[in-house]
Amino acid sequence: MRIGLIGTGRIGTFHAEVLSRHSAVDSLLVADADPERAAVAATRTGASAVPVDAMFTGGGRELPDALVICSATAAHAPLIARAARAGLPAFCEKPIALDLPGTLGALAEVEAAGSVLQLGFMRRFDAGYAEARAAVREGRLGRLHTVRAVTSDPAPPPADYLPLSGGLYRDCLVHDFDILRWVTGREVGEVYATGSDAGPAMFREAGDVDTAAALLTLDDGTLATATATRCNGAGYDVRMELAGELDQLAVGLDDRTPLTSAEPEGPGAPPKPWPGFLERFAPAYEAELDAFLRVARGELANPCDGREALHALRIAEACEVSRRERRPVAMEEIPGG
Repeated sequence: MRIGLIGTGRIGTFHAEVLSRHSAVDSLLVADADPERAAVAATRTGASAVPVDAMFTGGGRELPDALVICSATAAHAPLIARAARAGLPAFCEKPIALDLPGTLGALAEVEAAGSVLQLGFMRRFDAGYAEARAAVREGRLGRLHTVRAVTSDPAPPPADYLPLSGGLYRDCLVHDFDILRWVTGREVGEVYATGSDAGPAMFREAGDVDTAAALLTLDDGTLATATATRCNGAGYDVRMELAGELDQLAVGLDDRTPLTSAEPEGPGAPPKPWPGFLERFAPAYEAELDAFLRVARGELANPCDGREALHALRIAEACEVSRRERRPVAMEEIPGG
């Protein structure tokens, strides 16, 4: 296959490295709004650097068979629309857009063209979350009554990223909202969310929060909490705990979880805690790209289409309304359902 990739920042270069060694990829084209950065990534991965427009017009080359979009978030929706109009199956890192109108507009382009769009919610391809999903669906936990989701970054992102990120709910907790739906098979009915900007001043200046918590009531009465912070000095901590009437199960609990027991006989701090998302979810990132190549070849049903991303974004939007207005928000209040 001939694969095009747009956006050669940290995650884009990581994806380019994965694709460059995949047995199904014969050639890889990379592009970036910054041609020099694309050239560096091309040298690093053995790809060919081309202008962004060449992905859609050829520019003297054959068009790619499929496109991977890892650009800045503001460019996602326009690139998704161009890929749809060009008939290119596309994989895009979340989010489709930072707001509901932009998301719905891009999805309309995909649906009108009848093209393929897979979204990058990599946790769906993590072995622990897949096992949790199986345990819930097979009834091994009994009636599920409580879910606790945790996402903690070891350090804040650069200050100039915050105004472009969409905020902690849309940029970070959206992963928890997606995986909550995927693991439980239930929909969120109502949210109550709050946040704190008591950390670094750059969060207050960006109108964002550095720490957030949400209580989500699922449509079968299950209660879920989702917390996130940008300031977890112990390391990168992503977990999900599922409690049922018969048993409990934890995802993300291993010898690298940055968690220290206060009990005299409990485990101490891990010698090598997870430093970030690329290390923690490396196998999942590889698995989702492998799935996308199979989807593009017509061998696999789409495991995470654009409508799935819309559901997660609507939950994040409800949390923002709840935080701002200090009240519970029913999902029926959020457009796009």
